Amino acid sequence: MNLLQRLRTIALAVLLTWGWKRALIAMAAGALSVLALAPFNAWPVLFLTFPVLVWLIDGAGGGRLGGIPAAALTGYWFGLGYFVPGLYWIGYAFFVEADVFAWLTPFAVLGLPAYLSIFTAIGFALARLLWTKDSTRVLALAASLTISEWLRGHVLTGFPWNAFGYALSEPLPLAQTASLIGLWGMTFLTVAIFASPAVLIDSSADRRVPWRVPAAAIALLIIMGIFGAIRLSLHPTTMVAGAKLRLMQPNLQQDAKFNYAAKAEVMKKYLSLSDRASGPQSTGVRDATILIWPESAFPFFLTREADAMAEIAELLPKGTVLITGSVRAPDLPPGKPITRAYNSIYVIDHDGSVLAVYDKLHLVPFGEYLPFQDLMEKLGFEQLTRVRGGFIPGTVRHALLVPGAPRALPLICYEAIFPGDVAARNERPGWIVNLTNDGWFGISTGPYQHLEQARMRAIELGLPLVRSANTGVSAVIDPVGRTIASLGLGIEGILDASLPAAIPPTIYARVGDIPAAMLVALAVILAMRRRVAKRHP
Repeated sequence: MNLLQRLRTIALAVLLTWGWKRALIAMAAGALSVLALAPFNAWPVLFLTFPVLVWLIDGAGGGRLGGIPAAALTGYWFGLGYFVPGLYWIGYAFFVEADVFAWLTPFAVLGLPAYLSIFTAIGFALARLLWTKDSTRVLALAASLTISEWLRGHVLTGFPWNAFGYALSEPLPLAQTASLIGLWGMTFLTVAIFASPAVLIDSSADRRVPWRVPAAAIALLIIMGIFGAIRLSLHPTTMVAGAKLRLMQPNLQQDAKFNYAAKAEVMKKYLSLSDRASGPQSTGVRDATILIWPESAFPFFLTREADAMAEIAELLPKGTVLITGSVRAPDLPPGKPITRAYNSIYVIDHDGSVLAVYDKLHLVPFGEYLPFQDLMEKLGFEQLTRVRGGFIPGTVRHALLVPGAPRALPLICYEAIFPGDVAARNERPGWIVNLTNDGWFGISTGPYQHLEQARMRAIELGLPLVRSANTGVSAVIDPVGRTIASLGLGIEGILDASLPAAIPPTIYARVGDIPAAMLVALAVILAMRRRVAKRHP
């Protein structure tokens, strides 16, 4: 039995599987697909898992209503298999205050994937609606899953974490295609390329025909690699003259970050670590023009603590500014108690004056606010940050003026996973500053996934990314995605680097998701035309 015959035997077994065995196959395919993401980046595994999806949808045609409900259920099981191992690390956050939140861990680890799997089910159902009996069905699946992934990234504020397009973020030459078509275009290509071997089982009078589709997919991967290699060679890393960065990674435990009693300890650590010599010729913080601290760095309102501001002013030499995260109190009438706050970024000068402020727009559900906040609080629920009423969202995303450097696009924590939020074409900044606190998620795959997704924003826009994380991974990344310097997960230390310079706006930065939408629309039209042609030969 040759290879093609073996493949057809396997495909037939998948096609004819029903019931719980079908669910197990779908979940196993989802779980194995997670290996394509950071930190594993074993993307060739998708050549094994995505064809299985095509065969499962083929087999769904024997069900009622054209197989649409069966396909949707299959998609749901695949999504559950993909999201549970891909997002297991969310459970770590519920043990920061275990006495309060630990009992919610199973609901988070299983509940969020159960919700996200609804979108995968929608994608499979839509694919079945467009399904054909030839190779066009691969395009139908790619278009349908791109649509459902886009919905996942937007519905109810969205959560596009681990979108399928991130599978092509490594190796770096393949990731350069994101500068043309963005994350959603990469998602389309990922599904189309890796699902293509499914058509090898198709019968044809011409034996060469089944091989043409996967051969074309391999050729496309090669073209992407060549394009990426050329783009990388055309954009060597250059630096902004005079801009010297120092990133401080305190590796602070979460219970200290939210404990006012730890104020003195936190400040002492931040100040001493920031001024630590990084080598024999180092003079500490005097080596830097921009000092950067991570998200929500203090267990207090920074600008309302005069002694803390004075210590920062004493630390910073003339010509050096601090970019730091901090909770920010709203402006209230005198005597009115503060019950809510902003999650913010401050730019602070060497004399302790605040030069610029940005308030986080895209808050984390269940972390920084609760859906139906008032009702859920009456029922006894509270978000992980335990801010009564939830954080206050900012009103507008704007670039920060940073002395001695180009304007910076501020992104706090998971704001960096939303491509549409950062493609600000009317106000192009010179770099992205991403402050985050991945300490919620311990030593797990979560921080690596977060870094991978933030790096994609740099490639999409042609902007360097400077990422300061409490526990890591902190990094300086150039505008084509090269890591200039990094500080690993769970390490306390400082990271000195120059600031990479931006390159001209990419196609994605200029036109956004239009190319991805065109790919999806073309695939849908081709699939629909083929369905009509088969019905009316």
